[in-house]
Amino acid sequence: MQSEFSQAVILVRRYVEQLARLGVRDFYIPRDALVVRKRGKAKEFEEMAEALKDCTRCGLSRSRTQVVFGTGNPGTDLVFVGEAPGYDEDVQGEPFVGRAGQLLTRMIAAMGLSRKQVYICNVIKCRPPENRDPLPEEIACCEPFLLKQLEIIRPKVIVALGRFAVQSLLRDMTPITRQRGRWRDYHGIRLMPTFHPSYLLRNPAAKREAWLDLQEVMRELGLPLPEKKT
Repeated sequence: MQSEFSQAVILVRRYVEQLARLGVRDFYIPRDALVVRKRGKAKEFEEMAEALKDCTRCGLSRSRTQVVFGTGNPGTDLVFVGEAPGYDEDVQGEPFVGRAGQLLTRMIAAMGLSRKQVYICNVIKCRPPENRDPLPEEIACCEPFLLKQLEIIRPKVIVALGRFAVQSLLRDMTPITRQRGRWRDYHGIRLMPTFHPSYLLRNPAAKREAWLDLQEVMRELGLPLPEKKT
């Protein structure tokens, strides 16, 4: 995955090579220069999460334990977006930490990545009572914050996990079985719909299709694909 950081390294290397041809041999680069942008994004996320922790914009504020903002690398090219926090996420304050989260972690690892290298969040930041589907007014209140997260990250690819996330983001009620595996656009970002990990736990046979979807994402990001077994 060629991130903004790696692209910057390539540009700096070309510049240094050009200076070397002109006879310049010694360079000084401050230690903090290459991490300023990443720290800036992290700071924006901290401020945004702090502003949201006492959010009362919709009725979910009356039943939640805490706002579940998101987790991972704000400088990533890849963002996973789910539906809403469940019980475990509401308690721990982090998305995808229950059984479905453990499977998502393994899915990310199969791509050659870790949770720390990607970003994980939900359309809705607070748990709906009894894990019901979020209401339209709750989506309307929360989606601007997802858009702000994506504006800060500027990822190349979003993986939308499950029926609700896909239909909510794309405003398309087509069943997930017909949407998965097909590239879509979300505010100028490439979006890949696929099954939610909780669905895969209930329907293990669908894991093969989900893995095909993730391999399309890997191709898009330039990640090495696993070698085919002979």
